[in-house]
Amino acid sequence: MEYFLSVHHCFSAIVVLLIFFQQTNANLMHSNNLGRLQTNSCDFFQGSWIFDNTYPLYDSSKCPFVEHEFNCQKNGRPDNLYLKYRWKPTGCDLPRFNGLDFLKRFTGKTIMFVGDSLSLNQWLSLTCLLHNAVPTANYTRIRGDPLSIFTIPDYNISIKLLRNVYLVDVVGEKIGRILKLDSILGGKAWKDADTLIFNTWHWWNRRGVGQPWDYIQEGTKLYKDINRVVAFEKALITWAKWIDENIDPTKTKVFFQGISPSHYNGIEWDKPSVKNCLIEKQPVNGTIYPGGPPPALSVLKNVLKTIWKPVYLLDVTTLSQLRKDGHPSIYGLGGRTGMDCSHWCLAGVPDTWNQLLYNALLY
Repeated sequence: MEYFLSVHHCFSAIVVLLIFFQQTNANLMHSNNLGRLQTNSCDFFQGSWIFDNTYPLYDSSKCPFVEHEFNCQKNGRPDNLYLKYRWKPTGCDLPRFNGLDFLKRFTGKTIMFVGDSLSLNQWLSLTCLLHNAVPTANYTRIRGDPLSIFTIPDYNISIKLLRNVYLVDVVGEKIGRILKLDSILGGKAWKDADTLIFNTWHWWNRRGVGQPWDYIQEGTKLYKDINRVVAFEKALITWAKWIDENIDPTKTKVFFQGISPSHYNGIEWDKPSVKNCLIEKQPVNGTIYPGGPPPALSVLKNVLKTIWKPVYLLDVTTLSQLRKDGHPSIYGLGGRTGMDCSHWCLAGVPDTWNQLLYNALLY
């Protein structure tokens, strides 16, 4: 009897240990869903900008894809110091983007950006980086709405951009345009890509004539409006469920671009009298942005933690916040009558986003 009880107790202990290790592994899977580029001593998303005369990574005048709204030098920006900064993680160096290696590694693959004009910013940057690596190679480029496609046939690589500013659906019905927070039928267009890079936030605070919907719907409830951060979170939860239900991690890698910041309030970088990014010529010194992270970032990170499938966060927020000098300002789409402190000049900050993407794809 004592032998039986001893065996029983040992068996019970083993079962408890197995359950413990299973739960621990599950928790590790959850905690690692944010996937950060790091070594034992270095997080690639934490660091500062340093002057580097070998930058930029390409000459925008030699890239035929830079569109007017991002072509700051062609639009007359008189300074070029903003082109000469390299992202330096604390404790290590970020390996330089290698376009030829990128093309060889992803021969036969499809990479798709899904999101708003910040996704366009990054898509155009990547096409310039790859064109710079093989400037004499043939390419095809279809610039459409909602779908744009860039291919280099010699490598059978396709870089796509699908414009979808909310990720969830906006549907036209009799009463008007409805933003459906729990509907994501548009996801059918994403499923065949080998790599997906998502982005949304830029449009969630649009109001007035720039707002592309008339009502918000969740389930059977229809609203004229709700708190936009709450709506953003609900849409992300819908997207997160779609990822878990539709993505096969053995076939598709999933990234989220992170929250790209704007610079319309100098208080955030300790210049209370400054109302936009026009006069900014250099990054914020150091590793810390005085204004702190935007509320949307914590919402995004919390939702990403709920996803069981691997999703890698390109956590570009802080490093981009430090680049108050990197926006088109009056050298963008609106010219002297506009002030764009939301998008980014090319060459510029989105090239670093793609440098981080490149290094993430190597793992």
